[in-house]
Amino acid sequence: MASSTSKSNRRQFLSRTSLALASAGVVGVPRSWTVAPEAAPQAKGGKPVIQRTLGKTGIKLPIVSMGVMNANNPELLKQAYEAGVRLFDTAQGYQQGRNEQMIGAVVSQLGVRDKVVIQTKVPFPRGGGVPGAVKTKFLADVGGCLDRLQTKYVDILLIHNPSVDQMRDPEIVAALKELKAQKSARFVGVSTHANQAAVLRAAADSGLYEVVTASYNVTMAADADLLNSIKTAAGKGVGVIAMKTQTAGRAKALGVLNQTAMLKWVMQHPEIATSIPGFTNADQLAESFSVASGIEYTTEEKTWLADKSVQVALDFCKQCGTCLSTCPQGVDIPTLMRTHMYAANYANFEQARATFDEIPAKASLRNCADCSVCSARCANNVRIGDRVADLRTMYA
Repeated sequence: MASSTSKSNRRQFLSRTSLALASAGVVGVPRSWTVAPEAAPQAKGGKPVIQRTLGKTGIKLPIVSMGVMNANNPELLKQAYEAGVRLFDTAQGYQQGRNEQMIGAVVSQLGVRDKVVIQTKVPFPRGGGVPGAVKTKFLADVGGCLDRLQTKYVDILLIHNPSVDQMRDPEIVAALKELKAQKSARFVGVSTHANQAAVLRAAADSGLYEVVTASYNVTMAADADLLNSIKTAAGKGVGVIAMKTQTAGRAKALGVLNQTAMLKWVMQHPEIATSIPGFTNADQLAESFSVASGIEYTTEEKTWLADKSVQVALDFCKQCGTCLSTCPQGVDIPTLMRTHMYAANYANFEQARATFDEIPAKASLRNCADCSVCSARCANNVRIGDRVADLRTMYA
């Protein structure tokens, strides 16, 4: 029988879900927030912006960039540019293509295509089996991205969350080389959620992949293999970009989460060139970009990070896959946990549904119907059963 705390948490989740669905598409941007001059050599307050070079690409960037996935207000992108943000991260599937369209429209309106770095992501094509099909589909998908972004080229093109085998697929390799030769993609790389250390090592050894966007945050402090892989990749000239830097913490009922402390923790790793925190309003933009001009901890931040209960409370799924062997039904728990993150923490229900639909039928949520109690266990304190219950309510 579920505990009263679990029931309360699920009620809160469903309440947030209903509210977010009812208000989808409405994001407030306070007009009172003052942005910096267009050239943005300094952050707000007059401090210089810290910049790092993105591996062998040679691109020099502020250490704080923008993950645009959850943003749907073009005014916020304009304010981000004016504040000093120069890299904007998106993907083919974000908001069913509208995310790329918004970025393209804003960059075109501002006339700053040569001053910004656009990074987009395309998944490894499904299906295949027919010679040439993977390459043809991938090139067509990239063409669609360029159309939506209103540009002849993308600065950084990533394969979205591929396996190591997919990174080495001859047709994908050929497609990426063709795109670079045509100058449709200046640089190529991968994004990674799962098996990250192996993906980073494969990129470092490939001679092809120049950028890796990887999840990295304070809950991964003890993951020596991941950090060593980041260092190895950076040492071989791969530009490393950090995502999920704040563990989607803004939506968690943990009191006042120290967003700047988490972002500073990530950027105190010099191997990471920049980060792409997601923000959806001007206050969050100001909070995140304040880190671009200083990564030293305040006394309060040090205290917060030293609290051993923080990592447990953050309850972040690291996509390590150790839970898979504990599920008797063979359910793809890591992808379900990502689905829950997008829905509960980001209120991004389109991305949640798209992620949910990635799961093959043999590993789907339907298999959970035979279990009265979830026996899957997480090595990192994620409450799998509660999240599965939430998702069964949503997708039953």
